[in-house]
Amino acid sequence: MSLNAGNRFNVKCDPELAIELRERHTEVIPGFHMNKVHWNTVYTDGNLTNAQLCEMIDHSYSLILKSLPKAVQAEITATK
Repeated sequence: MSLNAGNRFNVKCDPELAIELRERHTEVIPGFHMNKVHWNTVYTDGNLTNAQLCEMIDHSYSLILKSLPKAVQAEITATK
């Protein structure tokens, strides 16, 4: 997804970090139509920098990758 298109996206997040981000940034709310413990909806039209947005995306990618079977993880990381 382009950070310039649309104004929000969902990211998976460590539950403690999810709460911390929601408390610290008005642009971060519990995941819309998602499990509110593990997912945040992040609005891109606020004060978050592109670096902060990318950090949240990278964290989400990492959590999701770890949840996949080892063979799938290896296949994905081999193509990077």
